[in-house]
Amino acid sequence: MSRIVPFKAIRAPRHLAHLVVTRPYYTYSKNVMEAKLESNRFSFMHIINPEFGLSDRHAANSTERFVKVHEKFQEFLDSEYLNEDHEAHFYIYRQTFGSKSYTGLICGADVHEYDTDRIKKHESTLTSREEVFVKYLEITGFNAEPVLLSHEPNQNVKQAIEAVVLHRPEYEFNTTDAVKHELWIVDALNQGKLIEAFQNIQNLYIADGHHRSASSSRLAQLMRNRGCSDKHPSQFFLAFLIDEDELDIFPFHRVVKDLNGLSFDQLLALLSDSFDVELTDRETPHDSKELIMVRKNKRYVLSVKNGKVDFNHPVQGLSTQYLTDLVLVPLLHIEDQKTSDRIEFVSGIRGTSDTLSKLDKYDDGVAFILHSISMQEVKRVADEHLIMPPKSTWVEPKLRSGMTIYSFNHDSV
Repeated sequence: MSRIVPFKAIRAPRHLAHLVVTRPYYTYSKNVMEAKLESNRFSFMHIINPEFGLSDRHAANSTERFVKVHEKFQEFLDSEYLNEDHEAHFYIYRQTFGSKSYTGLICGADVHEYDTDRIKKHESTLTSREEVFVKYLEITGFNAEPVLLSHEPNQNVKQAIEAVVLHRPEYEFNTTDAVKHELWIVDALNQGKLIEAFQNIQNLYIADGHHRSASSSRLAQLMRNRGCSDKHPSQFFLAFLIDEDELDIFPFHRVVKDLNGLSFDQLLALLSDSFDVELTDRETPHDSKELIMVRKNKRYVLSVKNGKVDFNHPVQGLSTQYLTDLVLVPLLHIEDQKTSDRIEFVSGIRGTSDTLSKLDKYDDGVAFILHSISMQEVKRVADEHLIMPPKSTWVEPKLRSGMTIYSFNHDSV
């Protein structure tokens, strides 16, 4: 049983939605961010960057900075760039790019289900990042970017969503990256159907947003310690629930900047202990038992030798793990991929082109092209309470900030 709740979203009026809603701040380069802030006073980025244009700014992640975020958020409410819905709702969101679309449900997800492992995880989180985000949530009083949760296919969920999207959306706009965005407010009848349908779904899986959900759990505990009930908005977190069959999972390829003092011939000789190595003209692996290595415009297929990897193990059989165990650590001496400045991770959403462009910057570099990990593999890791290596998956869709803002005020759910 998965418990979901409607909430009173704080959101832009229809005529401003295309100006307010934005990609998450961390996806913008500094120059693009500054141009966006200078040209669009309605952008949600002004809330996240409340001291833009000021010479005297507070330190990032400081209490003072988060207070300014809260104050700018209140300014947007006072100016009616944002308004709170009068009633609690579910919201259907669809994102379309070309012929591909993603449709799911925006709602409040139950922190208790996260704490009891009915909302399942497959990544580890950093305590320091959790602490920063808890402070942010506590001071600002809102969350503007949903956690992406997947669920098993369910016909009743599908039918309820289809009934809603037959009608005109509340929002319908395109962004400069050629993505179409649509938002529907769910009526009372289909809201009840969705609540009932999710009671028959046993587990949800975090596809993207492990730090956000972990931080929400810590905030919930903090608020319970202060006497909040289990119905308080802090006991839920903003989530986008989507059928797992609609998700797209892409690999993260690896670019290693140098060979750690080895010649390439020496690296090939060392690789031959664990892999069959052959020149190839293929761009990508056939399956998870292969890697494609690229060096100076030459491609090599690395096929794992029998007995070197336990492909029956949920984690050890992942290409991200055996690349780490057989190559990155023992041969190239990259001990911690999270902190090493000798390795870069490149999303495979555009194939291998971005990876090869990145590789061109390093005369002594080498790239590893990986096969994508399936949703079933992700679920198997989560079900067995294991953790994937860092940067194992790039998951689509990537959600927008400021579409439906979740407030922690006492009457928001």
